[in-house]
Amino acid sequence: MAIIAISRGTFSGGEAVAKGVAERLGYQCISREVILEAAWGSDVPAEKLFAAMEKRPSFWHRVVGERSAYLTFVRVALCEHARGGNLVYHGHVGHLLLPGIAHVIRVRVIADLEVRIQAAGQQQNLTRKDAIALIEKVDRERRQWTRFLFEVDWDDAHLYDLVLNLSRMSPNTACETVVKLSERPEFQPTSASQKAMRDLTLRSRVSAALAIDPRTRDADLTVLADDGIVTITGAIRSPTVEEVIPLVARQAEGVKEVRCEARVGSIPYAGISTY
Repeated sequence: MAIIAISRGTFSGGEAVAKGVAERLGYQCISREVILEAAWGSDVPAEKLFAAMEKRPSFWHRVVGERSAYLTFVRVALCEHARGGNLVYHGHVGHLLLPGIAHVIRVRVIADLEVRIQAAGQQQNLTRKDAIALIEKVDRERRQWTRFLFEVDWDDAHLYDLVLNLSRMSPNTACETVVKLSERPEFQPTSASQKAMRDLTLRSRVSAALAIDPRTRDADLTVLADDGIVTITGAIRSPTVEEVIPLVARQAEGVKEVRCEARVGSIPYAGISTY
């Protein structure tokens, strides 16, 4: 019933590990599907959302409001898959999109540069020089992306429960290690972790609804959820928006009550936050 989030650098072998773990456990394995579903549900072109999830901070500084909305769309799509457990997600630091969920196993897959160069040559027929350039570019942008959006260092081992070096072990050994970890009692869902997952899913649904609706998407709002009770705070442009917010929020499945504490004020940027 665990949720396994695998973070990996390009050509590190993480995707193969994710698929191997999912096959052994009989779990669903997803990555790009979450982005595609997020784009479909938000009417954002898929290619734009893919690019936005990879671009360096200089891009995000120009569209900081869109950044918050895009993350909301991706998070709600991931939550819908993850709320039932039995999921392996790889890519886009999924564990950072599912904060506070104790039964999420946070895995990082790494490999030495030479191993990654060889994989790049085999998979994309790249020269050694081109492979090194691509690996360094992607790693740099993902590191900057993670630091900018989540204020953490992608390479910080404290972010993970398990770091697997495929230069030192086979993918098969890596898969077996993750499977064994998923069976440990500390990573089984509890009533508290299941509640945290429900609350995160609900606030993500509400945040997505507010980010999509043209009447509320320009507001600077923060959404919290607790057993179906949704509290929305932040800054809005006019009292009219305050009246609309509960109507939009109640469209989300699972909402029992909406408490709107948003007030008219200065809006530094447009965006819906779920942090």
